[in-house]
Amino acid sequence: MTGHPLTTLPAWQALAAHAGALQGVHLRDLFAADPDRFHRFSFALGPLLVDYSKQRITQETVGLLKELARTRGVGAGRAAMFAGTRINATENRAALHVALRNRAERPMAVDGADVMPQVRAARARIAAFAEKIRKGEWTGATGKPLRHIVNIGIGGSHLGPMFVAEALKDYWQDGMTLAFVSNPDRAQLDDVLNGLDPGATLFIVASKTFTTAETSLNAGLARQWIIDHLGPEAVGRHFAAISTNLKGAADFGITGDAVFPMWDWVGGRYSVWSAIGLSVVIACGAETFDQFLAGGEAMDRHFETAPFDANLPVILAMIGIWHTDFLGAPALAVLPYDHRLRLLPFHLQQLDMESNGKGVMSDGAPIASSGPIVFGTGGSDGQHSFFQLLHQGPKPIPCDFIAALKGADGAGPSRDLLLGNMFAQTEALMRGRVTSDLAATPPELQAHRSFSGNRSSSTLLVEELSPYALGMLIALYEHKVFVQGLVWGINSFDQWGVELGKELAKSLEPALAGDTALLQSRDSSTAGLVAAYLAAKARKL
Repeated sequence: MTGHPLTTLPAWQALAAHAGALQGVHLRDLFAADPDRFHRFSFALGPLLVDYSKQRITQETVGLLKELARTRGVGAGRAAMFAGTRINATENRAALHVALRNRAERPMAVDGADVMPQVRAARARIAAFAEKIRKGEWTGATGKPLRHIVNIGIGGSHLGPMFVAEALKDYWQDGMTLAFVSNPDRAQLDDVLNGLDPGATLFIVASKTFTTAETSLNAGLARQWIIDHLGPEAVGRHFAAISTNLKGAADFGITGDAVFPMWDWVGGRYSVWSAIGLSVVIACGAETFDQFLAGGEAMDRHFETAPFDANLPVILAMIGIWHTDFLGAPALAVLPYDHRLRLLPFHLQQLDMESNGKGVMSDGAPIASSGPIVFGTGGSDGQHSFFQLLHQGPKPIPCDFIAALKGADGAGPSRDLLLGNMFAQTEALMRGRVTSDLAATPPELQAHRSFSGNRSSSTLLVEELSPYALGMLIALYEHKVFVQGLVWGINSFDQWGVELGKELAKSLEPALAGDTALLQSRDSSTAGLVAAYLAAKARKL
C-alpha cells in the first residue's frame, strides 16, 4: 500500500531496496559463495535445531530485518505481554497464556494481581481428577473405569488438544481411547460413539461460555446418549467441563468437582496449556503434561531474554515478513515428516490466520500487510499431491519442514527413508535443475523437466517427539505469530472476523425451522439456498 505509514518507514524501504538487489541472486550462488552457510544460518536450542540457511537471505538481510523489528517495537511489545498488560485492546484483555506454562515461582500479574496461585490450583485439580480417572477411582455410573474419553469442543478447544493428543499418542495409557468431536454434522458424533461402551465413556465439554452453538448441540446429543443407556442420574459420572459458566454446567448435570476454569486472558488458540488440555492429561498423565509445559516454558524464557539476532521466534517471524512483504509469497506450507505431527498444519492454520488475518491495524487504520495463507499436510503425502506446485508453480511458496530424528522405532530404515525424502525435498527446492543438466533429455521435454529452484525453506528438527520438544515447538510458533503481529501493527489476539457469520447463522435459525417470511429481507441466493433445504426437509418427511 503506497504511502502507508508502515511502508514509508526507512527500515521498510531499506528492505524493499535490498529485495530488489537480491532479485537475481540464486540460493545456489549463496551456498557456493559461503561453505559455512549452514552453521551461519542455523540455531540449536535444547532438543530443537532450526536450519534457515535455505532461506533467500544474507547477513545484510538479517541485519535489516532486525532493524525493522526494533523500529516496530517488538521488544516493548514482548515485555508488555509478559507483564500482563491488556495488549488485546479491542477486547480489553491481557494475553497471558505464558502464565499457563510458568512452572517457576515467578509471579505473573494481570491488573496488578498475581494469577499464578489460581493457575497452580487449577493445575493441581486437573492432575488430581485425571489421576482418579487413570487409576479407575472415578468410575462411571455402573462402576466401570472410564476408558473412552471424548472431547467436545470447537476451534481452540478442539484443534489444540486434538493435535497435542495425537502428537503424544505414544504416551497414552494402555487401554485408553481418545476422540474429538467438533462438527455439528451428526455423522461425526455417531462415528465416535459407534462401538463405545457408555458405562466406560467420559465426555469433556470444552466451552468457556457453555453456550457455543456447535459444542452445545453435540454435548446435548452426548448427554441424551448417556441417559438413553444409563439413565439421567448417570450424567454427573460421565461428564466433565471446562467453562466459566458454573451454573450452565450445573444445570447440565455436571458436578462442581468436574468443572475446571478458564480465564479471559487466555485465547482459545492458546489454551491447550490450560484445562482445555484435560483430555491430554487423562490420556498421558500429569507428569507427561508437565514436561509439555516445561518445553513451552523453556521457549518462553528464550523468547523473553534472547537478543533478536539469536532469538528463534524473532528470526522465524522476520523471515516470514521478508517473504510476505518483500518477496511476494502468498502462503506458507507446513510439512511435517512425522506421522504424529500430521495435525500440526491444522493447529497452525488457526494460530496464524485467526491471529493475523486482519483488515485493520490495532489503531483501526487500514492494514498494509497481514499473515500468509497457511496450509500443509504430512510431507510424505504432500510429495505425491501438491509438491508439484511448490517445485514448479509460478509463485514460490516458502516451506517449513518439520521432523523428529528418532521415531517410535528409533532411527531405523523407515526413518532413513522418511528423512532422506525430506532432506532431498529441501535440496531440490533450493537447487532446482537447469537445462544444462538435461543433455540426455529430448529438447522438447527439457522445459518441462527443468526446475528454477531458488525456493526457500526452513527445516525444524527435534531429537525425538518428546512432550518437552513438542511444547517448545508449539510455543515457538505462538511467539513467531505474535512478533509478526507487532511488526504489522495487528492485534493478534482478537478474532472479530468470525463473528458476523455466527450472527447471521443465528438469525437464520427461525427460517431454517420453517418461518420463511423472514427470508424476504435476505438476498436471493441465501433465500434460495434455504428454500432448497426446506424443500429437501419436506420431501424427507
